[in-house]
Amino acid sequence: MSESEFKLPNPPIVEAVIDIECDLPPGQQIADLEERALGVFRDAYPKFRTQAFQEHQIDVKPGEAPVLSVKHGVQALQFLQDDEKQLVQVRVQGFSFNRLAPYTSLDDYLPEIERTWRLYVDLTNPIQVRQIRVRFINRILLPLAEKGVDLDHYFTVAPHLPDEDNLVFMGFLNQHAAIEVGTGNQVNIVLTAQSPEGNWLPVIFDNSVVDSSTCDAEDWPRILAKIQLLRDLKNRVFRRTLTKACLDLFQQQP
Repeated sequence: MSESEFKLPNPPIVEAVIDIECDLPPGQQIADLEERALGVFRDAYPKFRTQAFQEHQIDVKPGEAPVLSVKHGVQALQFLQDDEKQLVQVRVQGFSFNRLAPYTSLDDYLPEIERTWRLYVDLTNPIQVRQIRVRFINRILLPLAEKGVDLDHYFTVAPHLPDEDNLVFMGFLNQHAAIEVGTGNQVNIVLTAQSPEGNWLPVIFDNSVVDSSTCDAEDWPRILAKIQLLRDLKNRVFRRTLTKACLDLFQQQP
């Protein structure tokens, strides 16, 4: 099975995100695009909200009192479907497509990603694409035994304590960053435990991969090829981070 064909009957994905970072025309303000964006996206994504930002800066000069300045504005225009499981974002730095659970396969969403990306390009006139990120956030429920969970049974990169005979995890945050030899694409892996829920230990597996090479914003075939390569890398990281025992947890139909 190739990485692009890898599918699970009951994937633990809680959110999938495609970020396409862009260089936008100088001086363009996202807030100024709101009315046009509503006309473009509202039919398929009827719910709308804005994401704001606020920056504080303190200027200090010798012999003078510090001066506080505050800058605020719109960070993103967000368009959501009625059930809020899918959204498109027009951001200060680019475009995002978010899909929450239930999630099927990236192939099912690619036509909509292309359609909404082309709408975004017509709306913002990006100068170029400078980065593409494919990010999948998984929530894995591990069965709790009397002595807790043997993390090595489920993860190939499980965290360890310095004295495992006398110490028991109350929580953990395990993070790795790497570069794929040959492509230069970046991999970021984060494993972190949440509070136990009954007989289960939830573990968040945040798996993101990034291509930082530039391309023409109008060249969807090139963008698509990058996304597909990143998807293959993401799947390879997923499969090699989890043991067979962990993968078997997702073989049952929901």
